[in-house]
Amino acid sequence: MALIDELGINPAPDFESRMKKVLLRRGEPDRVPFYELFADKPIKDAILGKPTLYPALLPFGEPIKLIANEIEFWRRMGYDYVPAAPVYGFGMKVQLAKDTAAATEGMRFWVNEESGMIKTREDFEKFFWPPPELVDMKIFDAFEKHLPEGMTVFGQVAGPMENAFYILGHEGMAYMMVDDPELLQMIFDKVGAGLLKLVEKMAERPFVGAIQMGDDLGFKTQTILSPKALRSYVFPWHKKMVEAAHKKGKLFIFHSCGQLEKVMDDFIANGIDAKHSFEDGVTPAGKAKKLWGDKVAILGGVDVDFLCRAKPDQVKEYTAKMIRELAPGGGWALGTGNSVANYIPVENYLAMIKTGWELGKYPL
Repeated sequence: MALIDELGINPAPDFESRMKKVLLRRGEPDRVPFYELFADKPIKDAILGKPTLYPALLPFGEPIKLIANEIEFWRRMGYDYVPAAPVYGFGMKVQLAKDTAAATEGMRFWVNEESGMIKTREDFEKFFWPPPELVDMKIFDAFEKHLPEGMTVFGQVAGPMENAFYILGHEGMAYMMVDDPELLQMIFDKVGAGLLKLVEKMAERPFVGAIQMGDDLGFKTQTILSPKALRSYVFPWHKKMVEAAHKKGKLFIFHSCGQLEKVMDDFIANGIDAKHSFEDGVTPAGKAKKLWGDKVAILGGVDVDFLCRAKPDQVKEYTAKMIRELAPGGGWALGTGNSVANYIPVENYLAMIKTGWELGKYPL
């Protein structure tokens, strides 16, 4: 018997009446919906007992054959949607290391923040900028025929800041901001234009309910770039992507880690429908709802560091407290503060979900 068979969830996905109601802050639905930006494949495989997809729709093996399993995981876990990210990017230099997590596929990688791929204007001219109109949407579109009634797809995209970091590295971006800010603007504009086209392609599909953009802009104490720099290079492209989604009647979910309180008004002014990624040591979700819950939906907030270190009984108690604090009035979905990373103990993730299912029914 797979772990998911022991969870006790009787799934009834209802994006329109549940998740959408929360994203639009239109009061309390039938129960608190669940939300995650993504879940790592080893976690999903361990719970479902079948192979699932990587968070990005990477064309490894025969991914189309795994779409039904992917949807089954999200449906049976109680979600009203399935996240899917078409393969589109600008490349990156990476470093590898052994992955020591319990649920591992052997290796982890991260971006080389010191050595970028563009350093000069000549590099810029020679760089291959992948045409977004040539993105293969075949795997993404294959989700439509497998979706059960009431379930939708959340189209996922990595934002302009993340992609610019992949190209330049953190150090390279810092030097370029001083040495050639015009070149940096040119890079952001190239990246932003490509991502905007991808958002438009996803948003025009009728089976897509929302666009979710991950664009990490901060760390524990402040934004990575100054608010002034973000307003110059990044936020104009955020606004265009939000507008593109809304033009097609799709909601827009914004994910970003870090201390972002100084720029939350910018996100709200850009028209996002929901904000995701909260840490107890930075901005707890409860504080976020008090500060901005009348303007945007607040998603997740079960601290990932806590999920990694706690025991299942502690997770149940913590989750119950979150429901009592954040669920009244709606406008909140239960989930981790970041994502279901493969270093979160499976039993702790399941404890969070099971508690949400048992206690998250309205009226509370």
